[in-house]
Amino acid sequence: MNGHIDPAAAAAQPSLVFREACLADITAMREIRAAVTENRLSDPERITVQMIEDYLTTLGKGWVCEQNGYVLGFSFAARKSQSIWALFVRPGYEGRGIGKQLLTLAADWLFADGAARVVLGTAPDTRADRFYQAQGWRRGELLTNGEVFFCLDRKD
Repeated sequence: MNGHIDPAAAAAQPSLVFREACLADITAMREIRAAVTENRLSDPERITVQMIEDYLTTLGKGWVCEQNGYVLGFSFAARKSQSIWALFVRPGYEGRGIGKQLLTLAADWLFADGAARVVLGTAPDTRADRFYQAQGWRRGELLTNGEVFFCLDRKD
């Protein structure tokens, strides 16, 4: 390949669909969360179905990216803490712009909801750490829980 896109191959590739997450997406989101290779949970059951339902219905909002009905990634915005509660992409689908768009959807929703700054934390020296910096988030101090703090200020 010399960098040219074959129009027939491009047409055969189903497009990515970004939409608000719903309760029917919980199983796929939990599957993705358990499959990631970085920022793994020592106890995957710590994030319960009820917690996810709460973020979908009262505590914030979530989004998914799907292709042909197959969920490839998800994000959650937490209203009270004005933070990104979760952002994960299914292994094997990284580097396609999915995480970037899911992050933008979550941050934009929080800004529209009145947040002047959106925050998040992630493990230091990881792909996620580098990803947030590449998206223009400001990297801050190491938190007591071992995560590095990031913030993004609303642009007026």
